[in-house]
Amino acid sequence: MMTENSFTGLSPRHQFVDTHILRIDGRSPDPLLIKHAKMAQSPFTFYRGSAQLFYADWKAGNVQVDAALLSLPLTCVVGDCHMSNFGFMTEEGSHGDIIIFSPNDFDDACVGHAGWDIVRFLVSLELAREHCEGVRSGKYESAKQATNKTVIDSEHVELAMDAFLDGYLTVCERVADDPTALYDAVEDIMPGTRLHKFYNKACARAAGGEEFLTKSALAKAVQMRDDGLAFRKNSDKFTPLAPHYYTAVKHAFAPYMDDDVIDIVQRNHAGTGSNNLDRFYFLVGPAKPHNEATFSRCHIVEVKQQREAAPLFYYSDLSPVNRLNPAHLTARCQRKMKRRPDLLLDEAEWSDKHWLIRSRHHARVGINPEDICMGNRSIDGGFVDFAQVCGEALAFAHCRGDRRSVEFELAALSVLETNRDALRRISLEYAEQVKSDHADWVAYFRGQRSATC
Repeated sequence: MMTENSFTGLSPRHQFVDTHILRIDGRSPDPLLIKHAKMAQSPFTFYRGSAQLFYADWKAGNVQVDAALLSLPLTCVVGDCHMSNFGFMTEEGSHGDIIIFSPNDFDDACVGHAGWDIVRFLVSLELAREHCEGVRSGKYESAKQATNKTVIDSEHVELAMDAFLDGYLTVCERVADDPTALYDAVEDIMPGTRLHKFYNKACARAAGGEEFLTKSALAKAVQMRDDGLAFRKNSDKFTPLAPHYYTAVKHAFAPYMDDDVIDIVQRNHAGTGSNNLDRFYFLVGPAKPHNEATFSRCHIVEVKQQREAAPLFYYSDLSPVNRLNPAHLTARCQRKMKRRPDLLLDEAEWSDKHWLIRSRHHARVGINPEDICMGNRSIDGGFVDFAQVCGEALAFAHCRGDRRSVEFELAALSVLETNRDALRRISLEYAEQVKSDHADWVAYFRGQRSATC
C-alpha cells in the first residue's frame, strides 16, 4: 500500500490524482477496498468515486472556464452532479406519494458555483457513453450485461449537452417571468418516451401502488416474521448489530424517529463516493402491521456518517453557510433545493462523527448509463430527452437557492447562452482527462492486486 510519501516513479499527474484520492480514502489504489473496486470498473465509476479530484483540478486551473461562469450569484449546488444522481422519487421521502424527477444525492451539497454542477454533469454524459461502449465491447464490466445493444455515439453526446442547457435555460426563463414557477417540479413524463418506463416503475412502488408490497425499497429490505417485521437476512447488504451496539445506536438516534424503532442494521457497501462511510438503517413504524394500510405506515430511515462536501476542501471561504457541520449543511441544502423535502430530515452528532438522518424513499428509481445510453430508444432521442429533463430538474434546484429574487435566473440566462460552445469544449476535454486518469489509476490498481495474489 502506498503512503503519502511513496510517489517515486509516478508521473506528476498520477501523483496529483493519488494525493487527492488518498486524502479522502486514506489509501492509494487498493484491490481490497470495495470503493476502489467499484471505481476501477470504468472512467464513469471512477468519476463517481472521486468528486474531490474534479474540484482539485478546478482549483488548480486544469478546468479552464470563462470568468463569466463564476460571476453567477452563488447558490445551493449538488456538488457531485452526474447523470446517475438524477432519478424518480416520492416527494417528502416516504411520507408522500407524488412522483417527481430530481437530483437524488445531496451528500456533497453546499453553497457554491452553479457552473460546478453544470460542467460536472456535462462531463458525465461523455463518460456514460464511454462506459456503455466499453460494456458492449467487453472492455468494462456491468451488472446489466447488455453487450448486444447499440450505444449512443459522440454526436448524441453533443446533442444531449445542448439539450441539457436548453432545459436548464427554459426553467430559468420560466422562473424569471413568474417566480411562482419555483414551486413546480419535473413530474409530467410523456407516455412513449424513454423515461416513461422508469416513471411507471416508481409509481408502482409508491405506497398504494401495485408493486408496493413486493418491489418498494421497504418491501425488498424487510420481511414479515411471526413476531412482526425485521430486516431481511442479507449479508451482502445488512449486518446485524451486536446487542450492546444496537442499544447504543438506538439510544442515540431514536429521538429523531417519528414512530417506534422496530429493527436496526448496519448497511454495507452502499453508494460509490460514500461507499466507505458508516450508515445504519432503522425500520420505523407500527410494531406489528397486519395489512397493506399499516405496512405503508412503516418506512426505513437512513442514518449516515457525513464528511465535508467535496468542493469545500478547495473552496473553504465562499460562504459562511459552508461552515456548518457536514450533516447540517447537507440537510440545509436539501431543504432549499427540493420543492417538498423529506419530512424526516435531520442531523446529529454521535461518537465524534456527524450523521445525516433521512427517510428512504419507497419509490426511488435511479438511472444508470446502461438504462439511457444503450438500445434503439436511447439512440432515437431517449438519451437527448433525458439530458434535457436533467437540465430542467437541476435548474429548479439551483433557482430555489434564492426565493426572494430572480437575480440568479437573469444572470444564468445571460451567461450560459453565450458560453454554450465553451461549456461543451471544456466538458469534452475534461472527460478525456478522466479517461486517462482512470487508465493510469487502474494500471496501478491491477499491479497492486497482482502483488497481493
